[in-house]
Amino acid sequence: MPGPFGESAIKADTLVKTYGEVTALAGLSFTVPAGSVFGLLGPNGAGKSTTMKILTTLSRPDSGTATVAGHDVLREPNEVRRAIGVVTQRSGTDPQATGRENLLLAGRIHGMRGTAARSRVDELLERFDLTSAADRVVRTYSGGMQRKLDVAMGLVHGPVVLFLDEPTTGLDPQARADMWAEIARLSAQERLTVLLTTHYLEEADHLAERLLIVDRGTAVASGTPDQLKSELRGDAVVIDLAPEADLGLAERAVEAMSGTHEVTVEGRTIRSRVDNGASAVPAVLAVLEREAVPVAAVTVARPALDDVYLRHTGRSFAIAGEVRV
Repeated sequence: MPGPFGESAIKADTLVKTYGEVTALAGLSFTVPAGSVFGLLGPNGAGKSTTMKILTTLSRPDSGTATVAGHDVLREPNEVRRAIGVVTQRSGTDPQATGRENLLLAGRIHGMRGTAARSRVDELLERFDLTSAADRVVRTYSGGMQRKLDVAMGLVHGPVVLFLDEPTTGLDPQARADMWAEIARLSAQERLTVLLTTHYLEEADHLAERLLIVDRGTAVASGTPDQLKSELRGDAVVIDLAPEADLGLAERAVEAMSGTHEVTVEGRTIRSRVDNGASAVPAVLAVLEREAVPVAAVTVARPALDDVYLRHTGRSFAIAGEVRV
């Protein structure tokens, strides 16, 4: 459904941003449909946070343009700020104030006063199941409760676009699931456009209607999660070699097998795509045993977003995240 600003809530065109000799963004472009949850996915240092800072007017690109809710981020920063809510990685709450006081302050910052502000705060406290804790100081909240309060503060003024930067980092599984449910509800019931950055592959797969995978400041793949995974043929076979194994011999043996393709090596792990994982595993083990290559473990799985990332960058998501930019 189009928003008041048209079909696209966010447009970024060839954004470039450098910090000294480090290039954080190298011509990044993408469009976010109005009323959708859009996932900006990448490892630490991929350029996600830099993109968020530019789109929320906290930083200026070296070149390129962007619009949010129909407003140019460089020419109309105040209009952009009025149209958006922002939830950063670090909590913006005052730990010594109560949940209610934090929300009222956020409302006042956005010009809300009196009965309207109090009614909106009560509404958000109920929506995020925080009413019973509303008058407790935030430092007594659990991590999940603090994150809910952060999101509520980002929504207090009724934005049309919500930016969530790593919203579930550090949460336990139940708190993460609760946050996922709330994000999905915001988009489905309120037609709020949500741009979500995350380095959790499962989170992106679960929440985002469309994804942009970024690496080293550039886009490497885009589409729906299912579209991206369907581009991959067959199953993924992951072979963890024993410490004494000859890595080169193992790689050559796997590459020579019939029906294997896209063989990659990281550390002591060999990954390969095969047409049928169930039948391939015994064959792989037989070949490696014949070559006297000891194996620690072999797993097989249907295509996942990590396989998509591996295909486009030549390295797995976990390995990429070990290098910060």
